[in-house]
Amino acid sequence: MNKILISPVAFNENVKLKSVIQRFIQSRVFGQMDYLIIDDGSTDTTSEVIRSFAPQNIGTIKHAQRTGVGAAIRTAITYAIEKGYEVLVIMAGNDKDNPEEIPALVEPIIKEGYDLIQGSRYLRHDGTGGDMPGYRKVAVRVHSFLISLLTHKKITDSTNGFRAIKLSIFKDKRIDINQEWLNTYELEPYLLFKAITLGYKVKEVPVTKIYPAKKLGYTKMKPITGWWSILKPLFYLGLGIKK
Repeated sequence: MNKILISPVAFNENVKLKSVIQRFIQSRVFGQMDYLIIDDGSTDTTSEVIRSFAPQNIGTIKHAQRTGVGAAIRTAITYAIEKGYEVLVIMAGNDKDNPEEIPALVEPIIKEGYDLIQGSRYLRHDGTGGDMPGYRKVAVRVHSFLISLLTHKKITDSTNGFRAIKLSIFKDKRIDINQEWLNTYELEPYLLFKAITLGYKVKEVPVTKIYPAKKLGYTKMKPITGWWSILKPLFYLGLGIKK
């Protein structure tokens, strides 16, 4: 078995997910790392799209109903630990992440002993963060500033879900991913915050973000409740309200 598991998370992404899988199959890492899509209760033809790639060893776990991206990542973490993987790479299921950049996330863990590698669109050569709407750029900058302030470590792109995690960190009982309040967008900033503050080796590496045509849908995150979900862990953990 390969030591590394790649897990895109998808909900109702039947159009974009097909491109996600095809790009992975055509990438240099295909055949070197295993691939498991977490289908978070899709109600369109996402499940059928995934099954059509089964001959290429594209695996999947489907939730009975939509539970949230955090719960989907938890499913990927639990599966990876149970199957004996060493590293888990989380990717977007909406075709924003480039599979050719997976080695940039994985190699610092394998070769340099890092525990969590965070992808950053702001460390690219142009430093612009890509073609995001203005309000998203502001929100990402604010979130990154707050987590940097609270953890005393400079982070440029704390909301980027493209990251690699050494699975051994979950042996640490101080990292509790099974809390229900982490079911939606909270889990990703929670993991970054905890890894830094507990003294694990964390760093960012430059990655790109590929934004789909507007007609295909930019994001499923709702402007107010979605952004509160990613801000919530900073307040809860920073104030000691949650563990």
